[in-house]
Amino acid sequence: MIQSNQATQEMENTAKVEACLFMSMELSLKQWKLGFSDGKSRRVRVVGIRAKAFDELREQIGKARKCFGLGANGPVRSCYEAGREGFWIHRILIEKGIDNVVVDASSIEVSRRNRRAKTDRMDAEKLVEQLIRYAGGETRVWSVVRVPSKEAEDARQLHREMEILKKELKAHQSRIRSILFTQGIDVKLKAKFLQQLEQLRCGDGQALAEEIQQRLVREYHRFQLAQADLRTLEKQQRQQLEHPRTVAQEKIVLLKKLCGIAITSSWTFVMEFLGWRKFNNRRELAAAMGIVPMPYQSGQMNRSQGISRSGNRRVRSMIVEIAWSWLRFQPESELSRWYQDRFGHAGARQRRIGIVALARRLMIALWRYLETGVIPEGARLKAN
Repeated sequence: MIQSNQATQEMENTAKVEACLFMSMELSLKQWKLGFSDGKSRRVRVVGIRAKAFDELREQIGKARKCFGLGANGPVRSCYEAGREGFWIHRILIEKGIDNVVVDASSIEVSRRNRRAKTDRMDAEKLVEQLIRYAGGETRVWSVVRVPSKEAEDARQLHREMEILKKELKAHQSRIRSILFTQGIDVKLKAKFLQQLEQLRCGDGQALAEEIQQRLVREYHRFQLAQADLRTLEKQQRQQLEHPRTVAQEKIVLLKKLCGIAITSSWTFVMEFLGWRKFNNRRELAAAMGIVPMPYQSGQMNRSQGISRSGNRRVRSMIVEIAWSWLRFQPESELSRWYQDRFGHAGARQRRIGIVALARRLMIALWRYLETGVIPEGARLKAN
């Protein structure tokens, strides 16, 4: 009965699929594995080409059309998994008239066996089969990645580089203090560290060894270099907001007017997706952040697994941080009163759970503020 139902479903999907060539791309550094199908026959044609060889790709598309008896100018639909290749391949395929989708790799169905067979050929076959189902109307077969424009992708580089530089600064600072601590010295890293270094004494009262001093000097120079780069980017960021030239920059200025939200958080929210993505409802917004509940119910078992954490990690971590700031700087807002009424008198664990719920509501309120101009109820604006 199960097999007959599956066969019936496959026949219905096949009937919905238009006559076109379906292509999956399994990407790697040196070779791309291509899977072709017409959406009707069970046979999948799998071939390999050199990576980035779009002339070979065009040739294999022509051969696949002949193999499946399709027209020379028929439509082509393709897909590949989101990965380190980014979106440049997607843009080239679109320019060539190929209807391509980028798929979230974590949403692809896989076998739950302890040991499952996996090869590039099998992955290409699986992808093209799921692409046919997706084209037939099974939109939940996987999650499609929203591809930003070139301009939106370029605008995300500044704050992401700043994020990396801040991590580098913490790493250098921690490394310097760790080296000194092994010699019995506990000092804070200050601007005159190099002058202070010569006066430091180990736990036994002796001066630092020459090699250790040289290593600390080199480490501090790298710290200063990262610090200088960060200051340059921060200055560039402020200058862009003084004279906003894009819609995204105007949204950052608007968002920054709210108490409790500064340039770092507003820039991250807008440049990551509020500046270029369109959301139809609050559920789409919460899913894009990865702040949606994940229940686990089977028979008498019914428990929560927390949030999905499958969305944009930068926005998710930042909005949770800003939720704490919102309670401090916007205590009279409706969102803060809701949190205090429900979680204010609870234990530490429940307050941490509640702050995630507040973060979800806060991001929805900020999104509506940018889209409609309606200030969150009870929220205060900064004084000019």
